Amino acid sequence: MPTTNRDTEHEYGRLFAQQGQLPRLPVPDLRKTLAKYGESLEPLLPSDKLAHSKRVIQEFGESAQAQELQQRLEARAMDPNCANWLEEWWNDLSYMGYRDPVIPYVSYHYSFNDDPLCSRPNQRAAKLITGAMAFRQAIVDGSLSPEATKAGALCSHSYKFMFNACRIPQKPSDICRTVSYEGNATVVVIRNAQFFLLPLIHDGAMLTQAEIEQVLDRIVAQADANAAVPVGLLTADNRDTWAENRRLLIDAGNAAVLDAIESSAFVVALETSRPVTRVEFSHAIWHGDGRSRWFDKPCQFVVCNNARAGFNGEHSMMDGTPTLRLVQHVIDNAPLPEKSTHVRNCTFEPLHFRTPPALVAAVKAAESLFVEGTEKQHVAVLNYSAYGKEAIKRLGCSPDAYIQLALQLAYTRLYGGARPTYESSMTRRFLHGRTETCRSVTRDSVAWCRAMLSPSSDNEERVRLFQTALATHTRLVREAVEGQGVDRHLLGLRMVLHPGEAKPEIFEDPAYAYSSHWYLSTSQVSSENFTSYGWSEVTPKGYGIAYNIRKECLVIHIACMRNEHALNSDHMAQYFETALNDVRDMLLKP
Repeated sequence: MPTTNRDTEHEYGRLFAQQGQLPRLPVPDLRKTLAKYGESLEPLLPSDKLAHSKRVIQEFGESAQAQELQQRLEARAMDPNCANWLEEWWNDLSYMGYRDPVIPYVSYHYSFNDDPLCSRPNQRAAKLITGAMAFRQAIVDGSLSPEATKAGALCSHSYKFMFNACRIPQKPSDICRTVSYEGNATVVVIRNAQFFLLPLIHDGAMLTQAEIEQVLDRIVAQADANAAVPVGLLTADNRDTWAENRRLLIDAGNAAVLDAIESSAFVVALETSRPVTRVEFSHAIWHGDGRSRWFDKPCQFVVCNNARAGFNGEHSMMDGTPTLRLVQHVIDNAPLPEKSTHVRNCTFEPLHFRTPPALVAAVKAAESLFVEGTEKQHVAVLNYSAYGKEAIKRLGCSPDAYIQLALQLAYTRLYGGARPTYESSMTRRFLHGRTETCRSVTRDSVAWCRAMLSPSSDNEERVRLFQTALATHTRLVREAVEGQGVDRHLLGLRMVLHPGEAKPEIFEDPAYAYSSHWYLSTSQVSSENFTSYGWSEVTPKGYGIAYNIRKECLVIHIACMRNEHALNSDHMAQYFETALNDVRDMLLKP
């Protein structure tokens, strides 16, 4: 099922100029994938289970069925009507078909550094709106250049779902609704559970920052003098339930209000909270109390009452790199405070939801689920200030691989061994590419961790094992970025099975499910503008670990679920800090 209704008519200008030259996502060689898969199991399984799984892998690789499935996948990849053999499956299985609430289980957040030039929340919000609309305009007028790495341009496909887009709940799988940029230069402002449509063009000219701030002042005054049913909480419900309740909203006469929200460029949430600590700030930006949000919007800027601000991203059609570019632009290119100039009397429109008793009850039920889910999130934010990216580079190490190994050491010390770990690797060098998995636990990482825990291992041996593990991890990330990982290929082989066709034993083997049950789900950004960024765990037994590699420090957001598994993000943060100290000391020891 298609997940969006925005087509190639929106692909124009510099941003999309190189789309036609991008290579297609390759289908890896089957023998190599199976060999890598077997190697990835070696540090995770006891010898008897490993022997069984290796036999299953070998038998699958030698089977006629494996060759047939590989040929089907290769045929799909060569289909001229299929831009990316993985895209539809991945978007549906990981996002659109996922039925749990997007908050806290899908969305992510960036918490911005404080802005010394903005002491008033509406001033900060106006500045963010101005910067975001400038970025949107660069997409609209075709002047925005594509992102690129040393290997060349990156795919810009996901930029089509950044502005004037919205996830729409449907059964059995959601879609992404998009509308024309023309005529929709609007944002929706939410305050005290009330929604307001703010047109950003007045008398043919874009509103200035001062004019936006003035309108926001009036919106806040009106919202704080009134109350409303917090309908936005419905977007934090189970997706099937939300689909039913969206139909109730439409039947109650709210179609025009929904259209205004869904069609807007983005949402601005003006929260009443005043977070102070890093953890309070993280929770405030990530989800707040849910009453002044619309979690289905891809881009949602959040400004608290003490002028602290951040960004909440709905993950289904965009990964973090495009929105990272957006917010970096918004922060780095934000206009200076304006001199006193003529300020036009610009308008806004309150958006009133009609809420009959059935909808009020639905909102209360959604709020109960939201509170239960968000209160279970145990968050720690480690601001590691001893060193950062520059010092790691001076040690001759890849910062990402270095941190991944420190994480493995921390987890091994805390829990007595390694467990399956996911690191997101970007595949946007390919047409419509998104991510691949780097399986971070390797024989080499485990060998180094054992040496670090062994009193009989000397420092020379530890450094040698560390360098070997570092090189292995760097190679695995490179292969994943090149579309030569394990997990997406195995998924593709599963997906080309015909209905009623026997499932190969490799997919029934418990090792397959276990090795992709991510006890550690990790990813990284590098930004000097964030206090933190993060998301939730992906399993009740695991942690979600987001790390920001800054020049002179590391900011690590750790989340886990408060449940019967007794995980503890504070403990994980402490062990992570100790591991980072120990790795540095190991490498600097004479």
